[in-house]
Amino acid sequence: MNAGYLARRLLAVMIVLLIVSLTVFAITLILPGNAAVMILGEYATADQLKALEEQLGLNRPWHVQYLSWIGSILSGDWGMSMRLSVPVGGLIAEAFWRSAALAVAALVTVTLIAIPMGIVAALRRGTVTDLLISVFAYLGTAVPEFVTATLLLVFMAAPERGWFPAGGFTPFGESPGGFLYHMVLPALTLSLILTAHIARQVRSEMSDVLASDYVRAARLKGLSEFTVVRRHALRNAMAPAVAVISLDVGYLLGGIIVVEEVFAWPGLGRLIIYALQNRDLPVIQAATLVLAAVYALSNLVSDLVIASLDPRVRYA
Repeated sequence: MNAGYLARRLLAVMIVLLIVSLTVFAITLILPGNAAVMILGEYATADQLKALEEQLGLNRPWHVQYLSWIGSILSGDWGMSMRLSVPVGGLIAEAFWRSAALAVAALVTVTLIAIPMGIVAALRRGTVTDLLISVFAYLGTAVPEFVTATLLLVFMAAPERGWFPAGGFTPFGESPGGFLYHMVLPALTLSLILTAHIARQVRSEMSDVLASDYVRAARLKGLSEFTVVRRHALRNAMAPAVAVISLDVGYLLGGIIVVEEVFAWPGLGRLIIYALQNRDLPVIQAATLVLAAVYALSNLVSDLVIASLDPRVRYA
């Protein structure tokens, strides 16, 4: 990997964000009504609407409005929420870090549990252990996140048990323990699905690598099974798994919306639902750009990690 490749990938990320910003802005122009109508209401007079449109710059050509909007975004001014009357930047940042806490917890769980599960299943291929892990993987990937969330609520948050709260949120600064206590069930929902998906992928890749010629050659040299797996098999099996994990960030971006709504977790997903229901365009635009940036950057990080794991990967 060289600096030229990194520069091209960063340029690709910028192009993706530019396309997303144009798409989001175009959709807001196509939607019936405009910001003036949403602020003043449907019973506002024509003169009131015209005055507010001039104040907001809605009477300018679309390309002038777009350049003004994107310039404000780049300068850190993301506008004001039409419904909550607070700065969009602070609103997005607060919700983003709450969602990031769930996503990080899920990804850490995947790293600590799913990858070893996949390795064990591949090493014990055809045994009862492999069968049990495979059944878990199939069930985990087949069951939607809202079903998993509902089952966890029934079995772990029912009033007669009360092991965990059924929903809600406690700020971390107010009570770190309460924050983690409320985070258990939504993070567990995401973790179960991701763990099943990644464990299945790691098992498949590890099984192929263990059957390769260079692994057989390493065994014929008299190397221990631990050394063969750690030095020769694991690195090559992990590269495709890393690519799948980066794609699962896309799942997190979509699945976390459902999970946050089920558990009333005030993250970015729940904020997007609120903004859509109330047609809060500045919040919708900013949140969409943030999600696109996270997905694009996660794919960039994935490419860099794969290049470090697999020396055969060369980027011209």
